[in-house]
Amino acid sequence: MNSFSRQDVLRILQISSRQLQGWERAGLISQRETYTFQDLGQLRTLRSLREEDVSAASIRHSVAAMQAVAGMSNPLQEASLVRTGTRLAFRCDGAMVDPIRRQLLFDFERIERQPATAAVCALRRAPNDLHGVQELFLAAVQAEEAGEKHRAISLYEEMLRIDPDYAPGYINLGTIHFHLRQFVRAEELYRQATLKDPEYVLAFFDLGNVLDELERPDESIAAYQRAVELAPRYADAHYNLALAFERKGERRSALRHWQAYVKLDKSGPWSEHARAQIRKLLDSEKLSISWRATGYVPPNKGVAALQVLQRLN
Repeated sequence: MNSFSRQDVLRILQISSRQLQGWERAGLISQRETYTFQDLGQLRTLRSLREEDVSAASIRHSVAAMQAVAGMSNPLQEASLVRTGTRLAFRCDGAMVDPIRRQLLFDFERIERQPATAAVCALRRAPNDLHGVQELFLAAVQAEEAGEKHRAISLYEEMLRIDPDYAPGYINLGTIHFHLRQFVRAEELYRQATLKDPEYVLAFFDLGNVLDELERPDESIAAYQRAVELAPRYADAHYNLALAFERKGERRSALRHWQAYVKLDKSGPWSEHARAQIRKLLDSEKLSISWRATGYVPPNKGVAALQVLQRLN
């Protein structure tokens, strides 16, 4: 059988017509009357992710990012979409890529199955020596995992000599220096990453972290805000922004980012902490989601003219 009708798809995948229509409205798959075998694979992936409570918006955002960085027309068919913690990544050609952060991830599952190879899913860039760069990158990551930090530093530095425009190399090298508490050097490397790739979300996020350690709050907030501009659903950036604004005493700004965080991370210890902060801010500042009346509402006696309604989701 070379094609499947909509009814075939509903029966084979055990999904409802409403589910399929919802995926189409969300832009996760094109609306059609017949489907190929490859389409079935794509739909199975979507079903699995939705069963794991991954939002349609998160899937759509990751797919769009993968199209941008890898030049794929249909990442759900051309690569394997996998969940890595709270994020989504794509596995293809022997490598695992986080398209939003534009970073290669260490693929423990693949390493356990077979030795590392140089075959990778190439991000859209123009390296001087892709094969050599990726071999060095994977070797450096393995050295990090083995605790060989100085060897990893040497490998990353050699890789950047071959390809000085490879932004993920600056990020990983900067992170080693960050953990060694060499914050000035880490800042230099993170800034290099932002210059090499001005749309590299992780570069701005990590830059915000090191600027926070260097006690430069305004610069740190600016870096986190850039990360959020590039990836509005980047939960960690919202979390750190909320903390940064709280430290500056800007509670209204902090509240906005705590609320954004809990919408993206609905469970777990960090989410619970964010919800506690929201309750604390609402109790102390009498802030809430804004509400507007259609006309003038006179104040009750003894009550301030401006009333703020409090609501917790």
